[in-house]
Amino acid sequence: MLLPLSLLFVGAVLMLNGVWMTGRISDREIVLINGATAVITAAVATVTLARAQNVADVRAVAMTLLFSVTYLWVAYNRVSGSDGRGLGWFSLFVALSVLPEATRSLLGAATLMEIWLGFSWLAWAALWFLYFLTLALERPFRRQTALATLLSGVLTAWLPALILMYGAPT
Repeated sequence: MLLPLSLLFVGAVLMLNGVWMTGRISDREIVLINGATAVITAAVATVTLARAQNVADVRAVAMTLLFSVTYLWVAYNRVSGSDGRGLGWFSLFVALSVLPEATRSLLGAATLMEIWLGFSWLAWAALWFLYFLTLALERPFRRQTALATLLSGVLTAWLPALILMYGAPT
């Protein structure tokens, strides 16, 4: 199961991106965690794709790669000095694309971890939508987006990764 690996790094990158958005981490320094997380999640997606046996496996790869591209794009923007509007529009695409996954997850949830995953997809959709508003439409939500990013890192990724890695019931 590769989910805890991805979640651990998604938690780290979201928490650090939230801190970065408050000005406590430099633009150049945030590149490393975004690039590393993009590579790690893309590697997880590649392994999953190589083992794929059905459309559910391919769907998991597609959802994972949405994260990978997001973090790669953040890293690129910090290196290139881009303003992030393109990432903002991509974030709208992602927010809309993950809503069916949230719905599917919640409707089929049988365990506490599956319910958590469904609500996490909703939280991630909302977070990507905040990035759309902040970056593409240039709405003044940077502080709220930073806080949502930080909290999302803790609640939807880091803590669940620790629970999964250390044997909590699924």
